[in-house]
Amino acid sequence: MAPKLSVSPVTTALNAPAHAPATVLSEVYTSKPLSDVAAEHRNLSALQRARLQYNPRYNPVLADPAAVVLQQGQPTTAAFDQDHIAKLFPNLYGQPSLSFAKHVPSHFEPKTVGVVLSGGPAPGGHNVICGMFDFVSNLNPNSKLLGFRNGPDGLLNAEYVLLDADTVALYRNQGGFHMIGSGRTKIETPAQFDAVRNTVEQLDLDALVIVGGDDSNSNAMKIAEHFKQHQLKCCVNGAPKTIDNDLRNAQVQVSFGFDTAAKSYAESIASLAFDAVSARKAYHFVRVMGRSASHIALECALQTHPNLCFIGEEVKHNSTTLLDVVRTVVDLIQQRSLQGKNYGVIVLPEGLVEFMPDVEALIAELNEILAHAERSLSRQQITEKLNPRNAELFRNLPDAIANQLMLERDPHGNVQVAKIEAERLLIGMVSSRLAMLKKEGLYKGKFSGVPHYLGYEARCAMPSNFDANYTYGLGRVAAALCCNGKTGYIATLSNLTKPAEEWVPAGFPLTMMMNIERRHGKDSAVIKKMLVDLQGAPFTDFALKRESWKLNDEYRSPGTTQFWGPTADVVSMSLQLEASVTANQ
Repeated sequence: MAPKLSVSPVTTALNAPAHAPATVLSEVYTSKPLSDVAAEHRNLSALQRARLQYNPRYNPVLADPAAVVLQQGQPTTAAFDQDHIAKLFPNLYGQPSLSFAKHVPSHFEPKTVGVVLSGGPAPGGHNVICGMFDFVSNLNPNSKLLGFRNGPDGLLNAEYVLLDADTVALYRNQGGFHMIGSGRTKIETPAQFDAVRNTVEQLDLDALVIVGGDDSNSNAMKIAEHFKQHQLKCCVNGAPKTIDNDLRNAQVQVSFGFDTAAKSYAESIASLAFDAVSARKAYHFVRVMGRSASHIALECALQTHPNLCFIGEEVKHNSTTLLDVVRTVVDLIQQRSLQGKNYGVIVLPEGLVEFMPDVEALIAELNEILAHAERSLSRQQITEKLNPRNAELFRNLPDAIANQLMLERDPHGNVQVAKIEAERLLIGMVSSRLAMLKKEGLYKGKFSGVPHYLGYEARCAMPSNFDANYTYGLGRVAAALCCNGKTGYIATLSNLTKPAEEWVPAGFPLTMMMNIERRHGKDSAVIKKMLVDLQGAPFTDFALKRESWKLNDEYRSPGTTQFWGPTADVVSMSLQLEASVTANQ
């Protein structure tokens, strides 16, 4: 249960006079006094209480904050668009990578460090904050950790919580981001940068950590450069968060939250698979999180062995159309029906439709037609205006999907393709095609499609042991970067298939991961998303095995996420497969 907060009578930093000394400003929000911590546990389950007692494991190098020393590697370059990235970050481009070692403990003055949770929640976010709190508190007991409320808006409006030991104790190893909240605001305009700079100056922050995905960490780099340009002492660093696992590269082995989310979804998919083979009367179409990348769908397939799993990156690589996908599903159903199997499980990534070239072409033409229409058009009128190929596809769409494409627009007037429910789309089109085949005497089975979307269910799940350890370690690494005056870095841990005590902490310049993309009509430096590598070990293993899964019921149940016992510390199959390739090189 989140601690109740009381508003301090002291003015906020943004409303304070510009000349006001930092000491005038106390916490905008302060934690409610917790005289009896047990009272705050009243609504916790037995498992939540047990997890509060779990002590995350981490590399002993990080144990004594005062003894941590950062060793510089060679100067770095961006992996993409080097010249352009260098021009955009003249003050921080080319910084060296940083490794961690133990040294004779040094004395550190008290630090005031801020933390922001940015973007959607992911399991383990609270432990990043816990790791930071423990590190800065152990470094100097007079240090402060400020949690900015509701994401970047807290930075803009100088709304924050002074995190104390009692408050932090309530969230150790717990799911959610509700300790301080999160938000999706992007800091982009000059006025926003000025507001953030004013907050930091008024609060006399020594450092700031932004916990988020590729966009949030790109924002962190831009803020770090801005602060350096204006000669602020405040360091800005990031931590990699996204259950989609698309913030990963040569430096970031995995994004936190992926392990827990994939295990959570895999448990549900396995349950549906065994329901299918038990009841023998339905096909479960399961869409899972992952709009831009299909890492979750791939991991869930490796874990559960569905009869069919589409990988968006493969669909795009092969220029697979929507009608191709429908034919693939129909063929599977026909083949299984010949064995008397009118059931199965089909897994889809959230962004499947966006990878299809025929849907992309249809959307582009729809946008043009609807943008120039002086009045609302019927489905038939729109069909008549489309080119023959797009018209055929549009005619074949289920009514609900066609209406969605005609009516739901984004602020720019474009079709909101991301809202298309691929599982319902496929069920509708497959059902229609099977009905036609039955009339022609080419299909004698029975088809019942059941749609499922596994999305928000896992974002705030209780973190697995892996994510609990990983995020706590990332928090300590991020705090070490900040307290040693480093800026423009992302906290990392590697060697992740080994025991947590052997994970290797490091800091890498965020510019190493950036490329130039077109955003809102102009070039922007952002961290490049990592899509599923069709030559990588996880996909290769999947491709070798999937044919056997189609007709055979080789369903596999990874079970509920375990916190104790022999499987409690098992890492994702994707990580295991990637590590095995690295070990053999």
